[in-house]
Amino acid sequence: MFTGIVRAVGRTTARRPAGDGVRIAVDVTRGDLGGSRIGDSIAVAGCCLTVVAIAGESLEFDASAETLARTTGFPQGGAVNLESALRLADRLDGHLVSGHVDGTGVVAAFREVAGNAGSIGGAGSAGGAGSVLLAVDAPEALARFIAPKGSIAVDGVSLTTNTVADAPDGTARFTVNLIAHTLAMTTLGSLFEGAVVNLEVDLLARYLDRLRRADESGSAPRRNQAWT
Repeated sequence: MFTGIVRAVGRTTARRPAGDGVRIAVDVTRGDLGGSRIGDSIAVAGCCLTVVAIAGESLEFDASAETLARTTGFPQGGAVNLESALRLADRLDGHLVSGHVDGTGVVAAFREVAGNAGSIGGAGSAGGAGSVLLAVDAPEALARFIAPKGSIAVDGVSLTTNTVADAPDGTARFTVNLIAHTLAMTTLGSLFEGAVVNLEVDLLARYLDRLRRADESGSAPRRNQAWT
């Protein structure tokens, strides 16, 4: 499990075929993962992957065909957000994130909120109080899980949705505000209209939807009855 609070940023320096998927090498370029070891779980752009090899500052991961189909695919040279797995004694600063990316969305808008003193790009506005509006179009399969003032992970970053607008085709557009710190400390500061991002919907929303659908279809398990 993860929290969606990014601890480091890396860059995919190698990507080669491995099994039915690929093996990627990620160099940590900013931040610290606290001494990762082989076998550790790391959220890479929001996707939970296992460290299979370490060479200096480079961590290697295997990504299966299923993982590649659900995510942006970890293109070589691309920057990725990184987070080590949550310990049971750790603070839960963001929200519970499983690292199981549900699908991808497309950035529909990325612009400064009127009146900002900072600038898009993050690094120069880390101390400012301004924010950037990010709007993302989510696919039909994920639309029903996204609610106003709910939680969502975008490229592994825990965010709170502001608005959700349903479209006639079943898709949904949600908006979030990115503060200067988030822009500076994650890859979200380099987003642009048309960019594709990994999405993980709220964990509880998935289970509640499953239970609701089972109940409506009449296949829900019977309630436990007390022994007599």
